[in-house]
Amino acid sequence: MRVLDAARIVPSASNRQPTRLVLVTAREAREKLPAMCGQQPFIATAPMVVAGCGRGCRLRSGSRKADYTVIVDAAIAMDHLTLAARAEGLGTCWIGVLGSTEVKEYLRLPEDADVIAVTPLGYPEGEAFGAPGDRLPMDEFIRWETWGEDSGRDDG
Repeated sequence: MRVLDAARIVPSASNRQPTRLVLVTAREAREKLPAMCGQQPFIATAPMVVAGCGRGCRLRSGSRKADYTVIVDAAIAMDHLTLAARAEGLGTCWIGVLGSTEVKEYLRLPEDADVIAVTPLGYPEGEAFGAPGDRLPMDEFIRWETWGEDSGRDDG
């Protein structure tokens, strides 16, 4: 419940709270999800699969960016869920099924809702929490003040 609560209390644009989580725990249901999520069979091995969904809402700003707030808000919730899960010793894996009609229909989402991401949730087997893989070095990842090539900091 702490992991789910971490996703529940996240900020959202104008505090509209459009995110809903669908928790899939029934074995038969979990076993059908990998075919809808890029043929990734490990999804079904977790005791729970969490579908992060966003329910449509428009901001009063009229901005084109308002169309993306539901996606961003649901992604924030799923991100907090994955970080909280790790802190509890649970494993996750972000499965990007943004807008998957097949998963949406399977989970019986309302017309104004979409699936943003799916993650298996459970205790990993073996060495699941090894060092991060191939990542950019910090001096390539971070830009100081601007994006430009000369944005590296050389102040020791």
